[in-house]
Order: sequence, then structure tokens, then C-alpha cells
Amino acid sequence: MSTVQSGVPKLGARNTRQRTAIVNVLQELDTFASAKTIHQALQEREIKVGLTTVYRTLQSLAEIKAVDVLHTTAGESLYRHCLSEHHHHHLVCTECGRTEEIDGGPVEAWARTVAEAHGFSLTGHDAEVFGLCAECRGERED
Repeated sequence: MSTVQSGVPKLGARNTRQRTAIVNVLQELDTFASAKTIHQALQEREIKVGLTTVYRTLQSLAEIKAVDVLHTTAGESLYRHCLSEHHHHHLVCTECGRTEEIDGGPVEAWARTVAEAHGFSLTGHDAEVFGLCAECRGERED
């Protein structure tokens, strides 16, 4: 089994073999993936980690902001290791899943302004951008 590389999301207090294996799979996938997809990747690598452990580990990594979480319209949570430690958003290809971390730019000011206009104190927001990457767009045009 490979060891955790530098730049890896923090593992938290419980740095177990299973937790390290899950983080390594997240790094290798480099796209948003479901707990089931991550579990399957572990099985393919002949790493024994139960699906319940995968779910619990992903939840605990999300709580310490060591992974990004994307909630689909179908209600599924998808996970991806963070490349950046600062607040960011994602550009996600709806065809292949390729993901780019992007700066929020104007979204940050807009969220603050809208919250204040309605008497809210902004505590957070989610904004993801979906589309087709150049490669997938090119395949559709062929």
C-alpha cells in the first residue's frame, strides 16, 4: 500500500490504516466520487475496508474540512480530496467528472450582499459550476 504523500488532506486524530487507504484512493481518483465508488476502488486494490467504515471516514474527513463534499440533485454526497486549503468552488464536467477548483470571485460578494439585504449574517454558502470540459465537448462534436 502506498504511503500518504505531502499535500494530503489532514487525516485528523484517528490516523488508521483504513483512513489512510481511503485518502489515498481519493487522491488517485481526483474527481468527486461516492462512498460506494471509493469502496469499490478499495476492493479492486484488495484493501479490506467495510462500506460503513468508508461512509464514517468520509463524514469525519468532511467535518474537519479535509475533503470537499458535493451534494447532487439526487441527494447523493460525492467526495474529493482538497487541493486548496482556502475557500473555493468547483467546475465539474457532467460527462467525465473532471473537476477544477476555482476561486469564488464575485460569488463571495454576492452571497454576502444577499444575506445582508435579507437581514442574515452569512455563515457559509455552496456554489458549484457544472458543464462539459473541452475534451467531452469535443467528443460530442465528433
